[in-house]
Amino acid sequence: MSRSATAATAAIREMRDFLFTHATDYDAARDGFTWPAPAEFNFALEWFDVVAGENPDRPAVQIVSADLSVRTWTYGELSARSDQVAAWLTSLGIRRGDHLIVMLGNTIELWEVMLAITKIGAVSIPTSTLLSASDLGYRVEHGRARAIVTRGGLAERIADIDPSVLRIGIGDGVPADWTRFDESTRAPSTFTPEAPTPADDTALLYFTSGTTSRPKLVQHTHVSYPVGHLSTMWWLGVRPDDVHLNISSPGWAKHAWSSFYSPFLAEATVFVYDYDRFDADTLMQVMDTHHVSTFCAPPTVWRMLIQADLARLTHPPRELVGAGEPLNPEVIDRVRDAWGGTIRDGFGQTEMTACIGNSPGQPVKVGSMGRPLPGYPVVLLDPATGAVTETEGEIALDLASRPIGLMAGYYGDPEKTAESREGGYHHTGDIAVRDDDGYLTYIGRADDVFKASDYKISPFELESVLLEHDLVIEAAVIPSPDPTRLAVPKAYVCLRADAVDAEQDAARSIFAYAHDRLSSHLWVRIIEFVPELPKTISGKIRRVELRAREAERVGAGDEARQHRDRDYR
Repeated sequence: MSRSATAATAAIREMRDFLFTHATDYDAARDGFTWPAPAEFNFALEWFDVVAGENPDRPAVQIVSADLSVRTWTYGELSARSDQVAAWLTSLGIRRGDHLIVMLGNTIELWEVMLAITKIGAVSIPTSTLLSASDLGYRVEHGRARAIVTRGGLAERIADIDPSVLRIGIGDGVPADWTRFDESTRAPSTFTPEAPTPADDTALLYFTSGTTSRPKLVQHTHVSYPVGHLSTMWWLGVRPDDVHLNISSPGWAKHAWSSFYSPFLAEATVFVYDYDRFDADTLMQVMDTHHVSTFCAPPTVWRMLIQADLARLTHPPRELVGAGEPLNPEVIDRVRDAWGGTIRDGFGQTEMTACIGNSPGQPVKVGSMGRPLPGYPVVLLDPATGAVTETEGEIALDLASRPIGLMAGYYGDPEKTAESREGGYHHTGDIAVRDDDGYLTYIGRADDVFKASDYKISPFELESVLLEHDLVIEAAVIPSPDPTRLAVPKAYVCLRADAVDAEQDAARSIFAYAHDRLSSHLWVRIIEFVPELPKTISGKIRRVELRAREAERVGAGDEARQHRDRDYR
């Protein structure tokens, strides 16, 4: 149903339009932006439905399936359908504050359910379809889920979960004792919310990717992500009527960043290519056919793209963005040469929206992730003293000017929340350096940076060089204990398929390549070739696991599979 704009809608639109006006003026956007701070707000009711009422025929979500067939849903259709799903969920007993795990892929039901849950004032816990049964059980328990919405084909993973948790199944293979989602099509077509939504009520719970420990549960409100993603929208450069493609799996925060809140705030189209197996050539064909104008992808996808013929894409997107982990310079240069645009990097976490970025129209320094985005009071803290420093330190947010886009806290864990806010700053655990122009360059997780011969080593710096070598597909650098130097850099390397049977030749070539391009105190001293690197489900490398593996190897005196640079000189 069409809904009228509220004071909250107007305040958000004013700042949204201010950012559009200053789309390429960094200083003006930083100086003039203030966060809208409504006391009550519901993104689905007071933003999405209002946009739908004004432009009902504007495409909201467009999905290209693996067979290249396409289906489009307008803002008007999705507004009406999410009303119906909200009415149906309410008939099942779902109420404001109830927690629902949403474990779906890139199908339209994901958007229908997320909007419907928001309309009710319930809480979404977006969850990857790749989770094991034990990981899902952990999330159900710690997220205090009352219901799970997922595909019927995933029923086996839910078999041992508390039977009191409502199972809602979509598609084929839905067990007989589950509630079928298609019953929602017979529900009333209108939904009336029981009351206005307090802005500080919980709207989302996201489990972090868990690169160093068990996942933490991040709590976001009805404004922290829905309004906070104004910063992300500006960084992405997405505008009304854009077709925005974000390569990201549902269940992780980046999907909400770029496949939900940011494009909907901009009144753009969320574009999805729901492939079975990634193929760079087909992706570029799809982008050309459907006129993708803004494109965001993780480093893994960018690295695959440069292995293909980039010239296949005849109409490159206006905006190119990388996210997830820093990009190495070679990828940026190759894409710029082929498409004429520069991939703009940025930084944020599940705990916040985009807070640092190379914004549209600004000079991009290769290797830098940019400058603080509008509304974000970014500082660097000395890891040893906690004092603010101008040059190098932990990325933090000054809570004296708390940004709307920051989480409410870690759900059910006041101690971890207090720890993250120690000294009046939100601590990210990530280290960066700042240059004289205010640009920040990522060094690494505080846990990943190490010392060798009293020199500080950033794994990312060394990995960037290794990834430029033609034979290297992936690399992760960690410290290997050394009695003389305390530690030496060791690289775990995944080789190109045609090189795995010639490890000695590959090691000799990689050592020589890295030594030519790195200062001697940064030389990789040990290489171990592996078929794959340990990663979180979201694709981030678990260096903590590699460090544990290396400590165990050294303790056992195991020298098998070790290639040392001294043996190749």
